[in-house]
Amino acid sequence: MDIKYIIGRALLYFCMFIVLAAIFAPLAWLVISSISPRAELLSVPPHWWPENATLQNYVDVIAPQEGTSRAARDFRFALGNSVVVAGSVTVISLVVGTLAAYAYARLEFPFRRSGLIAYMGLRMLPAISVALPLYVILRDNRLLNTRMGLILVYLSFVLPFVIYVMTNFFHTIPPELEAAARVDGCTRISALWRVILPIARPGLVATGVFAFLLAWDEFFFALLYTSTPAAKTVPVAIAEFTGRHAIDFSAQATGGVLAAIPPVVLALIFQRYIVRGLAAGSVKG
Repeated sequence: MDIKYIIGRALLYFCMFIVLAAIFAPLAWLVISSISPRAELLSVPPHWWPENATLQNYVDVIAPQEGTSRAARDFRFALGNSVVVAGSVTVISLVVGTLAAYAYARLEFPFRRSGLIAYMGLRMLPAISVALPLYVILRDNRLLNTRMGLILVYLSFVLPFVIYVMTNFFHTIPPELEAAARVDGCTRISALWRVILPIARPGLVATGVFAFLLAWDEFFFALLYTSTPAAKTVPVAIAEFTGRHAIDFSAQATGGVLAAIPPVVLALIFQRYIVRGLAAGSVKG
C-alpha cells in the first residue's frame, strides 16, 4: 500500500479526532461537573473524574428538599415554563409560518418580495433595539412576567425565520404536482394539505427543530420580562445559580445537563428528517 496514502489517512483521522475532542470535551466536562461534589470542583489541581461521584445534585434540582437553595427549587418550574413556551412558539410559528411561506412561494401579490425581505429585516434587528418598546407593550397589556408574554415576544423573531426557511423550501417542490392535484379537483388548501405538506415533511421537521431551539435557548428577553418562577425559563434559572458572593457550579452544571436533554432528544428522534430537510433545502436557493 502506498505510504503517502497511509500518511494521508492517518492525518485525516488525527484531525477528525481533534475536532471531535473539541466538540465533546465541554459536554463531557459538563456531565462530570454535574455528578461532582462542590468541593471537588473547586479543588486544585482539578479532579478530572470525581472521587466521590454523586447524583445528589440532580436530586436537589428535580426533587428539592428543605434547605435546598431557592435557585434549585425554582428550576423545576423554569423547566416546565420552557417546555410550554418553546412548544407553543414552535407549533404556532409552524402553522402560521407554513401558510405564509406557501403564499409567498406560490401566489402573486403586491410587495411579495419586499414583504419577505422585511420579515428578515425584523429578524436581523439587534435584540437590545426592541427591548424597550416590547417592554412597554407587555407592561401596558399586563403581560409582563407571563408565559403568554414570552410566547408573543418569541414569535416576533421565530416566525420570520420559519417563513423565510419554508418559503425557500417550497420553491424546491415542483408546482406541477400541485397543479395536477388541482386538476383532479383539489382546492388550493387541500392540495397543500394532501400533496405539498407530505413532500415538505423533512423541511417542516428541520424548521420546527430549529424554531424550538431558538425559543428554548433564548435568554435576553426572558431575563428582562420575567421576575418570578411563574414565567422564568431555563436559561434564566441556570444564570441564577450565580449568586452575589458565590457560584454553585455543581447545580449550574446539573441545570445545563437537564436543559440539554430536550433538544438532544428531538435531534435524535428527527435526525433523519433534519438531514433530508437541510439537504433538500440546499438544492435550490
